[in-house]
Amino acid sequence: MGFLKLFKRNQSGTDSKNLNVDRGILVFENTSEVIRAENVLKAGGWKIRVMGPPPEIRTGCDLVIEFPLIEELNILRTLQEDGVQPLKMVPVSSPLLQPVDLFHNKDFGKYLMIRAANMKLTVHKETLTIVNVSGGGCPDVPYLAQEMVGKTLTEAPSPREIGHTLCGYALQLSYEEMKRRC
Repeated sequence: MGFLKLFKRNQSGTDSKNLNVDRGILVFENTSEVIRAENVLKAGGWKIRVMGPPPEIRTGCDLVIEFPLIEELNILRTLQEDGVQPLKMVPVSSPLLQPVDLFHNKDFGKYLMIRAANMKLTVHKETLTIVNVSGGGCPDVPYLAQEMVGKTLTEAPSPREIGHTLCGYALQLSYEEMKRRC
């Protein structure tokens, strides 16, 4: 019975990285496919993380999905059923293949900045007002900043609702992390 549990999804709510299992990385052609795969896998209850790719496997897309390697076949089957096909799957077998954490935080006293990938969101800590959106080179960054700066975290639109690029996705990650911390 214990052996069979190894092949079932981790539905206990514990994070897969704490189970001391080997990890793999799914590489996709573009950011839209990563976002679609993330939605499919999370809706299916899989414990995955969107990360930055290690330089050794970077293909142009700045995101990969990290997953428990033991669940590879079931995860690939789930993606295939939804029409999402990764370019490749790479086992994380060396320190050089470690995915890169997307989050970096900087406390400026009155302000807190959270960077996810290349997008930064800065908030006044007392009022929770967004004072700056910066980074990236995508065409929707000025629009995202215009719609969010000057509003509180609860008033501002979700970047995922109004942005459609890698920068919008990265800003969404910063936004969610900021809401968790504040």
